[in-house]
Amino acid sequence: MPNPLEASASAPSVHGVPQPHSPEELWRLLQNPQSTAHGAQHLGDALVQSGVITVRQLAEALQTQVEERKLGVYRQLGRQLLDKGVLSEAQLRQVIAGWLGNRVVDARHYRFDPEALAMVPRAVAEAESVLPLLRHEDLLVVLMADPLDKRLHDELRFMTQMRIVPVLAAPGTLMPALERAYQASAGSPTPTTGTRMAAKDLAVNLMAGSDVGVSEPDGDIVSESDNTLVRMINSLIEEAIAQKASDIHIETRPAPKTVRIRLRLDGELKRYLEVESRFRYALVARIKIMAGMDISEHRKPQDGKIDFARFGGSKTELRVVTVPTANGLEDVVLRLLAGSKPIPVDAIGLNPRDLTQLQRLAQKPYGLILVCGPTGSGKTTTLHSLIADINTEGRKIWTAEDPIEITQEGLRQVQMNPRIGWTFAAAMRTFLRADPDVIMIGEMRDEETARIAIEASLTGHLVLSTLHTNSAPESVGRLLEIGLDPFNFSDSLLGILAQRLVRRLCKACVTARPATQDELEALATQYLESVQHVDARDVAAQIARWTEQYGQDDGHGGRYLRSFIKGGVGCTVCEGRGHKGRLGIYELMLNDEDIRHHIRRRSSATEIRDTALKAGMKTLRQDGIDKVIQGLTDLPEVIAATNL
Repeated sequence: MPNPLEASASAPSVHGVPQPHSPEELWRLLQNPQSTAHGAQHLGDALVQSGVITVRQLAEALQTQVEERKLGVYRQLGRQLLDKGVLSEAQLRQVIAGWLGNRVVDARHYRFDPEALAMVPRAVAEAESVLPLLRHEDLLVVLMADPLDKRLHDELRFMTQMRIVPVLAAPGTLMPALERAYQASAGSPTPTTGTRMAAKDLAVNLMAGSDVGVSEPDGDIVSESDNTLVRMINSLIEEAIAQKASDIHIETRPAPKTVRIRLRLDGELKRYLEVESRFRYALVARIKIMAGMDISEHRKPQDGKIDFARFGGSKTELRVVTVPTANGLEDVVLRLLAGSKPIPVDAIGLNPRDLTQLQRLAQKPYGLILVCGPTGSGKTTTLHSLIADINTEGRKIWTAEDPIEITQEGLRQVQMNPRIGWTFAAAMRTFLRADPDVIMIGEMRDEETARIAIEASLTGHLVLSTLHTNSAPESVGRLLEIGLDPFNFSDSLLGILAQRLVRRLCKACVTARPATQDELEALATQYLESVQHVDARDVAAQIARWTEQYGQDDGHGGRYLRSFIKGGVGCTVCEGRGHKGRLGIYELMLNDEDIRHHIRRRSSATEIRDTALKAGMKTLRQDGIDKVIQGLTDLPEVIAATNL
C-alpha cells in the first residue's frame, strides 16, 4: 500500500459501524459483506431498520401510495416521504446506498492515499463532489455524494483509466474531508493529470504512446481513458477560449488519414491540430462523456452541453453536436459560449447618427425593435449592448434566450427548452404575467411568437427581438408573410437594424498610402450606385464629404484620404492573417408615417427601401465602405458581407 498522509484524532463511527483510519483499514472493510439494513427486501423495510422512519409512518406512506395510484398518480416511496418532510434527502440517500450494498464513510479523520489523490485534480473533485480514497491495482475507491450517478462514474473511469468503486459520504462530511485531503497533499509533486501543457505538445505525447499502450496505426483501437488524451482535450478547449474562437471542429476520416481539428477564428476556419486516426473514436467518446451523451450511439446525431468548469477549466459552456459521417465515423462541433459581458453600445461600431437614433428608440416606453441578419452576424451581442444601455434599477427586464450567451446583472434571463414545451411563445405569455417593462426574445421563429410580441409592444412594453433576414426592408415582408396583421405591426414597430460582421484590420500591421483619384472614384461609385443614378458630380461630392470627415492633413493646408484597399500584410500579432477581431456594419431603418403606410399596403421591399433611403438610411454596403475609408476594415470584406 502507498504511504498514507498522517491524520489526527480517531475517526468516528456511522450507525455503529467503525470508520477506517487508513487505506489499509478501508480495503479490509470493503472485503467484508455489507450488513446495513439486515438484508431488507424492500426500501421501506430498510428505512425502518435504519431507524429513520417508524413502522407506522411506513404503513401510512404505503396506504397513501395505494390511494394515489387509484387516481393515476405514481410517486415513489422515497419521494413521498421527502415531500411529507418525514426524512431528509441525505438520510434517504444514505439508506438507499446501504440497502444496495454501498459503504457509508466519514473521511474527516482519514489518512489519505497520495497516489489516489493524484488521480483526480482538486478542481474536478470540488466541482463533482468526489474524493479518491484508495488506489489498489486497477481499482479506485472514490467517496461520492451520490454513488448512483452513472454519468459521474463514466467520467471518473475515463479520466483515471481505473475501475471505480463508489462509497457514500456520510452527511456533511465530504467537503471538510476534501479540503483537508488536498491541503495536506499540496506539497506533493503536481500529478500528471494537472500539468498544464499545450494541446499540440500533448498530442505529440499521445501519438508517441507516452501514457497508453500503443496499438497499430490502422487498428482503430480506442484508448478512451488515457490521461494524456483527457488533458489534450482540456488544453484544446482552454486554448480555443484564449484565442476567442467561436467553434471547434473535430473531423474524423478513415485510416490512415488523420483526425483534423480546426478552430473558427474571426469567422474563418483555421487548421489547428492533427491527431493520428487510431485516436478518432477516443476523441469522440471523451467529448460525448463530457457532454452527457450516449457513447454507444454512433448512427444518430446527438446534442449536448459541456460545463467546462466541471472539468477544472474556466467558466465556459460549450454546445456540442455530433454528426454521423461516412464509413461509420462521427464529426464533432463544439460552440463556445463564454458567458461574456455585454459590449457598450457605443463600442459596437454604429455610426454616430445610427447610435443616437437607436438609443432614442430604446428609451421609448413601448414598441418593437428588431435586429436582423444571418446566423453569426452578432445580433445577440447588439441586443445585449442595447439592453445594457437601459438596464437600470427602475426597469424590470425579462429575456428568453436559446442559449444564454451573454449575462448581465439585473436581467432576469431564461433558458429555452423546447423539449418540455418551454418555447419562446410560452415564455412571452409567462413574461406578460410577470410585470415586465422590457422583454427580449432571442428569435422570432414563428407566427405565434411574433404575434404575442406585437401585442405586448402595443400594451405598454418595449420588446426587442431578432430575425433571420438579409436587410431591414426585407424583414417587413417576412413578418407579413407569416401572417401578422399589417395594422398592428405598423403601429408597434419602432425600427429595424440589419447587420453583418466583417474582419477588422490588424492594427499592428495595417498599411496605408495616399489613395489615388481612380481608387476614390471607384469606391464612391460603389457607395452610390446601389441607391441612386450616379454621375460625375455625385462622385466628386461624395469624395469631398469623405475628405472633410475622414481626411488627413497634408501639411500644406490641404487634406487627403488614405487607401486601405489591401489592408494588413500579416504579422505575429494576427498570425499572418492581416486581420484580428471583427467589426459590425449596420443598416438602421426607422419607422415613420411613410414606412407605416407601406406596411399597411403590403408594399414590396424595394418600395420600402427607397422610402427609407430618402429618409436618410445608410445601406450595409455604404456603412461598410465608410469603415474602409476609416481604415477599420478592407473592401473585399465589405463586398463579401454585403453581396446579397
